[in-house]
Amino acid sequence: MTNTPTLNAPHSEQGLTHQGLIYGSDEEFLGATVPFCLDGLDRGDAVLAVTTDANIGLLRQALDGAADQVEYIDADDWYKTPGRTLGAYYRYVDRRTADGRHRRVRVIGEPVWHGRDPLEQTEWTRYEAAINVAFADCPAWIVCPYDTRVLPREVVDGARRTHPQLWTGAGPTPDRSSHYAAPDTVGGPWERGLSPVTADGEEAVLCFGADLAPVRAFVARKAASLGMPDEGLRRMLFAVNELATNAVQHGGGNGRLLLRRAGRRIVCDVTNPTRAAIDWYAGYLPPEPDRPRGHGLWAVRQMCDLTEVDTGPDTTTVRLHWTLT
Repeated sequence: MTNTPTLNAPHSEQGLTHQGLIYGSDEEFLGATVPFCLDGLDRGDAVLAVTTDANIGLLRQALDGAADQVEYIDADDWYKTPGRTLGAYYRYVDRRTADGRHRRVRVIGEPVWHGRDPLEQTEWTRYEAAINVAFADCPAWIVCPYDTRVLPREVVDGARRTHPQLWTGAGPTPDRSSHYAAPDTVGGPWERGLSPVTADGEEAVLCFGADLAPVRAFVARKAASLGMPDEGLRRMLFAVNELATNAVQHGGGNGRLLLRRAGRRIVCDVTNPTRAAIDWYAGYLPPEPDRPRGHGLWAVRQMCDLTEVDTGPDTTTVRLHWTLT
C-alpha cells in the first residue's frame, strides 16, 4: 500500500467534524478510511460506511476481523434525495448516541453523483454545504470520499468548497480548506436565485388566501393531469398545503401557486409576500422544540425530491420538484 494520509482525531467529540477525502486510487481510499474505522472502533464510536458496493468490499477485506463491527449501506440505496438523506443521517446519529452507548458516530459518506443532471448536482453540492450547519452541534465525524477517477471536475471542486477540512492522496491540507465557503456566508456561493423553468405545455396558476381548500383541490386536479401517481400526489398535497399554511400564518396572508411539468419533473412554486429573509438552507436543520422556525420546511424537504428556497426583497418562493419515474 502506498503512503496515504490518516485522519487525525478532532479536538472535541461534542460537535461536527466534516472532512472531504479526495482520492484517486483504491490504496488512497483505504489508507484514509481503514485507520478512521479502526480508531473509531477502538474509541467506542459507532461506525457507518455509506459508499459504493466496490468500496464496501474493499473495506471489509482490509478491516479483516473488525469488518463486522462496522455498519455498511450501499450509497445508491441511501442518497435518494437531499432532504430524506439528511433526515436518515440525523436519525442514525440520534439512535446511536441517545442511550449513551456511543459518545460519537463516525460516518464514511460517499454521495452518489452518477446519473445526476445539472440541477441535481447543484442541489447535492448544496446539501454537502448544509451539513455544516445542520449537524454543527452533533457528535459526528463525517468523511466524504470523492473519487477523482470517475467524478467530473466540478463535483470535486464542490468538495473543496463544502468541507472545512480537506484530505487528499498526497497528504492533508491545512486544518481549514482554503476553498471552504460556510453555508451562512452572506452573498456566498450557496445563495442563488431560481433558474427559469421550461414548461411542457401550459402552466397552471392559482392565487390563494386564507381558505386553503381550493389550494388542495387545485393541486390534486392539476398534478394528476400532469402524470403524478397517487403516492407522489399525497406527498405533494402535504408539502404544498404546509407551505400555503405558512404563507397565510407567517407571510402576507396570501400567496401564489405555479404548477407545471418540465421534462421528467413536476415543479411547483409557492410564492408569498414577506419581508423576513429565509436562509437558503431553511428546512435542513432538524426540528428542535426551541427552534422557532423551519419545522414545516423540514417536513417539506422529506416529501420532495428537490427543494429550493429563494428570498427576494418583497417575496419568498419555495420551489418543489418531484421526479416522475
